[in-house]
Amino acid sequence: MRKPSGKPAHGGGGQLRIIAGQWRSRRFAFPDGPGLRPTPDRVRETLFNWLAPHIEGARVLDCFAGSGAMLLESLSRGAASALGLDLNPQSVAALRGHLTTLDCTTGQVQQVDALRHLESQPATPFDLVFLDPPFHQNLLAPACALLEERGWLASRAWVYCESETAPSALGLPGNWRLHREKKAGQVYYSLWERTQGG
Repeated sequence: MRKPSGKPAHGGGGQLRIIAGQWRSRRFAFPDGPGLRPTPDRVRETLFNWLAPHIEGARVLDCFAGSGAMLLESLSRGAASALGLDLNPQSVAALRGHLTTLDCTTGQVQQVDALRHLESQPATPFDLVFLDPPFHQNLLAPACALLEERGWLASRAWVYCESETAPSALGLPGNWRLHREKKAGQVYYSLWERTQGG
């Protein structure tokens, strides 16, 4: 699941595998795209072990959906609904196709700029949010601020971030408590719990 260097032999795409739940072991192809950095299976498995008590019935938002692995994994494991946002039309079309193949009506994908969407659309509180933006584009901190300030988070929401810098340096909202963190290669993975008082 690591992004290959150079042009891969299979034409610029990749494959994702759903790890657990009702669609366990199902595999889907996804197109390559600018900044796309699919979360490795082992990291995704660790994350969903952390989230196991919180997935069932959750309302999920994936702000930079990319391959769709996080969105599909959440729905497979019992999330009540999931919304994916992505600017890449090929990624959006592929993920919509996967949801159709799975006969899933609780997942939606919109081709939009995530920051503009968070800033301009009426907010619906989500229980779990995934933030895995392209690196070196200053997207993570503004997305976190908008989630908190615009009412996109349930009172005890969980937020997962992937970043090129240590979680302590991200400058995230003060009422988010760091729950778990790991580093794989040059990527930091962190899970945050929103607390009252933001």
